[in-house]
Amino acid sequence: MKMNKLLGFVLGLCAVVSIALVSFKFADKPFGGLALYTVRTDMSKDARATLKAVADAGYVNIESAGYNNGKFYNLAPADFKALLDEMHLKPISAHQGSATLDNIDQQIADLKAAGFKYFVIPVPPMGLFYFDSVNKKMAMKGGAKNLADILNKLGEKCHAAGLELLYHNHDFEFVKDADGIVTIDYLLENCNPKFVNFQMDIYWVTKAGADPVDYFKRYPGRFKLWHVKDMDDQGRFAPVGKGHIDFKRVLANAKLAGMKYYYVEQDACVNETPLEAIVISHKGLGEIGFK
Repeated sequence: MKMNKLLGFVLGLCAVVSIALVSFKFADKPFGGLALYTVRTDMSKDARATLKAVADAGYVNIESAGYNNGKFYNLAPADFKALLDEMHLKPISAHQGSATLDNIDQQIADLKAAGFKYFVIPVPPMGLFYFDSVNKKMAMKGGAKNLADILNKLGEKCHAAGLELLYHNHDFEFVKDADGIVTIDYLLENCNPKFVNFQMDIYWVTKAGADPVDYFKRYPGRFKLWHVKDMDDQGRFAPVGKGHIDFKRVLANAKLAGMKYYYVEQDACVNETPLEAIVISHKGLGEIGFK
C-alpha cells in the first residue's frame, strides 16, 4: 500500500514537473529578429560564438550587415547559411551598402545562396551618402530624383531574381533639401512599389521629428521591415523598453504599415555592451507585445 502511495506521489510529481517544463518552454519561446549591425564588432571577432549568443538571447530572424568581397562575415554565402541553420537562425534580409548597378547581379546571387529574402539599401548608394562634418550630420548628394531612379533600377533587378529591395531611412531623408524636397516623401511617391519598398527605422524617424504612424497612414503597406531601438532622454540609442518611444502605438499599426518582420538594432551602446543590450531589448520586446 505504501509502495502504491509512493508511486502515485512520484507520478504526480513528474506530471507537475512536466507541465512546468512545458510552460517554461512555451514562455521562453524564441521570437523576433536582430540586426547583426548591433553586434558587428563581436561578429568580426567570432561569428560562431556571437550567433550562438544571439540565438541564446531568444532571437529567430537575422539581418546581416557584413558583406564584403562576396562573403558574409568572411564566410562564403552557403557556409554562412549553414552556420545560421546550425544556430536555428533564419536569414531574412541583408544590408548591402556597396551595391551598384555594376555589381548588383553578383550581390543578388550571393544573397540568394545565403537564403535571404530582402535586399536592403542602408544609405544612398554609389557614393551619394556622406557625413557633413560641418553640421555633424549624415547627408546625401545627387538629389531625390537621382536616388529614386537608381533604386528603381536596382529594385527591378532584385524583383526579376525573386528578391525584394527595400530602402532604409535615417533622419536626413525627412529634411527638405536645397530644392525644398523631402527625400523620403519623394521616394515613396516615385519609387515603383512593385520594385522598391522600405525598411523603417523607427528611432531615426522619431529623431527627425516625424511620426511613424503618420507615414503608415499616408503610405500604407510600404514599410515591410522595421528597425526597433529606443531613445533615451538625451536622444541617444537605448535598448528597447529603456527609452521614451511609444512602441505600443507603433506596433498597433503594424498591419497598416505592411510590416512582415522587425529587428532590434542599436547603432551604439552607452550603458551596456552590445551583447548585453540585445538581451535587455528582447525582454523589452515581449513586454511591449512584439511576437
